[in-house]
Amino acid sequence: MRVLVTGSKGQLGSELVSILGERGTPVMGVDRPGIDITQSGSIATAFSLFEPTVVINCAAWTAVDDAETNEPAALLANGVGPELLADACASSGAWLVQISTDYVFAGDACVPYAEDFPPAPLTAYGRTKLAGEVAVQTALPDAHYIVRTAWLYGINGNNFAKTMLKLMAERDTVSVVTDQVGQPTYARDLAHQLIALIDARPAAGTFHGTNSGVASWFEFAQAVFAGAGADSARVLPTDSASFVRPAPRPAYSVLGHDAWAAAGLAPMRGWREALDAAFADGLSD
Repeated sequence: MRVLVTGSKGQLGSELVSILGERGTPVMGVDRPGIDITQSGSIATAFSLFEPTVVINCAAWTAVDDAETNEPAALLANGVGPELLADACASSGAWLVQISTDYVFAGDACVPYAEDFPPAPLTAYGRTKLAGEVAVQTALPDAHYIVRTAWLYGINGNNFAKTMLKLMAERDTVSVVTDQVGQPTYARDLAHQLIALIDARPAAGTFHGTNSGVASWFEFAQAVFAGAGADSARVLPTDSASFVRPAPRPAYSVLGHDAWAAAGLAPMRGWREALDAAFADGLSD
């Protein structure tokens, strides 16, 4: 197995490159400006140099609010890029793992979204990520995995947990919303889960790559403060009306995990256990 990781400078891509390299799997991490997945010639160069058998696409436009006013640019990265990668994989016989998002759903459910629940994105970001899913499924019907994640944080890059740690050092209190719930997901855990998936190589399909359990952003922030040895009472509850943004945030981002069991793989561990591990691994602001 030879694994090409696009978006390798990000919090998930960097973990994949590190873990695969440590275990001796041939891996090449690429990111802009070294590769531009929206340019077929750039992709062809990477494929020619490395000849991957598996591609994990972590490259994406992730600025949710900016996508509302730049949807064509977001679509280029999140829809066209995956399509070009899928075409290259189809030509070479490689599998493609496309990282997607809970934003493909409306976020108004009251039970976890099953992997086969009909998508209904409400934002430009969600629409463009869904376009990428469809493109990959169309080009590689028997050689793809769509892996949707949510509330991702890790040692590298910018994320909610690191923002809370920064604010913890700067302010006496922090107000965080209680009316949005989801699954905080440790990037290193997701990287290990993706590697287990490509090792097992079940039939093509869609999986939900989130840590188990449910939390509000408020509860997650409290846990981050507590994990850092601070008083969690410094996190104050508020609601979404206090933080109006260009792109609406899903009220319910809880994803179901049944596909893992069907593939003979265990789902990811609970989010609190994962957060403890992140602190042990060196999570800081």
